[in-house]
Amino acid sequence: MTSFTLPIGAAGARIVSFGHYQPSKVVTNDDLAQHVETTDEWIRSRVGIAERRIAAPEETVADMSVQAGGKALAAGGVSPDDVDLVIVATCTPESTIPNVSASVAHRLGIAAPGAFDVNAACAGFCYALATASDAIRAGSARNVLVIGAEKLSQWVDWTDRATCIIFADGAGAAVVTGADAPGIGPVVWGSSGGDADKIFIKDRNSYLFQEGQSVFRWATTTLHPVATEACRRAGVDLDELVAFIPHQANLRIVEAIARRLRAPNAVVADDVVTAGNTSAASIPLAISRMAERNQLPSGAPALILGFGAGLTYAAQVIKIP
Repeated sequence: MTSFTLPIGAAGARIVSFGHYQPSKVVTNDDLAQHVETTDEWIRSRVGIAERRIAAPEETVADMSVQAGGKALAAGGVSPDDVDLVIVATCTPESTIPNVSASVAHRLGIAAPGAFDVNAACAGFCYALATASDAIRAGSARNVLVIGAEKLSQWVDWTDRATCIIFADGAGAAVVTGADAPGIGPVVWGSSGGDADKIFIKDRNSYLFQEGQSVFRWATTTLHPVATEACRRAGVDLDELVAFIPHQANLRIVEAIARRLRAPNAVVADDVVTAGNTSAASIPLAISRMAERNQLPSGAPALILGFGAGLTYAAQVIKIP
């Protein structure tokens, strides 16, 4: 019987660097109040958002991905020549063909990498990061560029105050490479497909719909055990965490999950206040901005938790680069 020769991968994978990009246009709550029946106080009290960034009409998911990915490569001192896999997590591309990742790789000067997109909605970055880590440990890749990017503004009804106050645009990226010891813990992921109708876009001529109260109850009652399990599998105690970076869905959800998680020494990301909900971009975007503010000590463990449409969820512990 013929046996195959398989590549030998690295013992572990780690994140080398992060990068992010936000569009220049800032939309405040007062700006929204000029078009829909709402107020700054109403929005802050319900979702905790003060402002969000919105891409220009001609700005694409690929454009934002290139900006964030290029910054991550530069921050890590990684040459495009050394990248052999590019993964873009997004649920809001302008079209499904071609994929975003191959175009982004070409524009960044990455020659002939493996390239594919991941759609796990707001959990997408965690799914893509887990896939990158597995690919490196299996020997399928050496260096992976993982990007979360969304242009939600093109799928939002700007007359619907239930959604237009929440969603925004942006991109975040991470460079992942092999390591002698794991710097990305085991992923704990799953889905609840029976609840897929809680967040969806009916067809290409429709806007995003979200049943807000149902999503809030699901997120705040079922996800903290997922986060705790990710710590257990990584062998990290909750009191060792220096940061908890959940998907920036809205501030009430973030704070509710953090209270139930009970990680006493962890800084809790609140990027949603000034960035809005950027779906798959929100976790790397938040980490990159926190790192810029020197809130994250290098080498320390942090917990990330993605969740959203599908319904999908994923969590893992990472070491801050």
